[in-house]
Amino acid sequence: MRHSFPMARPGQVVGLLGGSFDPAHDGHVHITREAMKRFGLSRVWWLVSPGNPLKSHGPAPLDKRVARAQSVMQDPRVTITDIEARLGTRYTAQTLAALMNVYPGVRFVWLMGADNLAQFHRWQDWTWITENVPLGVLARPGDRISARMSRAARVYRDHRISAKASQMLARADAPAWCFVNVAMSPQSSSAIRAAGNWDTSPQT
Repeated sequence: MRHSFPMARPGQVVGLLGGSFDPAHDGHVHITREAMKRFGLSRVWWLVSPGNPLKSHGPAPLDKRVARAQSVMQDPRVTITDIEARLGTRYTAQTLAALMNVYPGVRFVWLMGADNLAQFHRWQDWTWITENVPLGVLARPGDRISARMSRAARVYRDHRISAKASQMLARADAPAWCFVNVAMSPQSSSAIRAAGNWDTSPQT
């Protein structure tokens, strides 16, 4: 099953939370709602990816992960989409460039956990991403120091928006990034898989 492209109007600000969501869980829900509150976002799209280029093992089938995400995240402000598979993009920079082309005038904010900021410099065209889309970073337990000392944080230190001014991020021009500390859920996709609570076989 595939889904139509999400709706967005020029001038609207949309937060983008990408990942394999293998599987989606309450932690994803929590970080999404915190992002909307902290960064002044009215909408968030979950970009359920075909696969993560930095991971050696493939995730569960895409349709199954999308269905799970829809069952977990039931909020009219949040859209679950497999748009990366439709666009044929694999890397975040490619996805963002394609979205800007499909949705002219829409302002996108890329959302990530602090663990991703710590290794953001490994992403393909990470400087292009930073120069074109504001970044909203939410701290996860144990990743705060490594994220703040990361290469990306050092290179773009002069473009950081303080946590107290986090509501400005939605309307900021890139490069701009904001790091906020939030109480994070201890739940993780890897723990769910390890416990045998996620069947990765195709849906029947």
